[in-house]
Amino acid sequence: MAERKPILLVEDDPHITELIRFNLGREGFDSVAVDSGEAALAYVNGNRVALILLDIMLPQMDGLAVTRVLKSDVLSRGIPLIIVSARGEAANIVRGLELGAEDYITKPFSPRVLVARVKAVLRRDGAAVVDEQAPLTLQDLTIHPGKGEVRIAGVVVATTATEFEVLLYLAQHSGWVFTRGQLVAAVHGPDYPVTDRSVDVVIVALRKKLGARGDWIETVRCVGYRFRDLSEV
Repeated sequence: MAERKPILLVEDDPHITELIRFNLGREGFDSVAVDSGEAALAYVNGNRVALILLDIMLPQMDGLAVTRVLKSDVLSRGIPLIIVSARGEAANIVRGLELGAEDYITKPFSPRVLVARVKAVLRRDGAAVVDEQAPLTLQDLTIHPGKGEVRIAGVVVATTATEFEVLLYLAQHSGWVFTRGQLVAAVHGPDYPVTDRSVDVVIVALRKKLGARGDWIETVRCVGYRFRDLSEV
């Protein structure tokens, strides 16, 4: 029988801890709770976990520092992590995502939304590895990495190389929010000299070329962009 790994909740407010664990349990998830960043790192060091829900405002070591440590360690960087924080400023959201968090949920939150986000991240994390050159089909939109080709209802849509790579990366990670910096790094590599405005121009062009499907590329205000998770529509 496969190991059943729990969700690790890192939260110093006992009322929020109880709320989250209750709703996770009701959906069939096992969970373990700790109330500090240090305790979280110690737990991960000695145990396997399915996912981490992490507050930012923790005593002593804050959640961003914890994220940095986890995502820089080869043994823990692959653990999906969702930040759950009252700090809803764009700068904090961008920082958390760029440090490697898969998602960022602001407090106060809907328990149903939090559980849905957990399921979405675990579903993506547990998806089978597929041929990266195989075509990706989303309703009537087909993106073919091997051919560098985009089709809508069978009709080829002309894109530049950068437009194609941005669309492919977003579509392969549907539902995930990416900052402009993350998109540039994914397409061109780190430290590539390009401005945020250049990324916005690529997105505008893609939306225009995709026509009615252009709104599948969503703007997350003050943060970046994501491709709509069509399975949740």
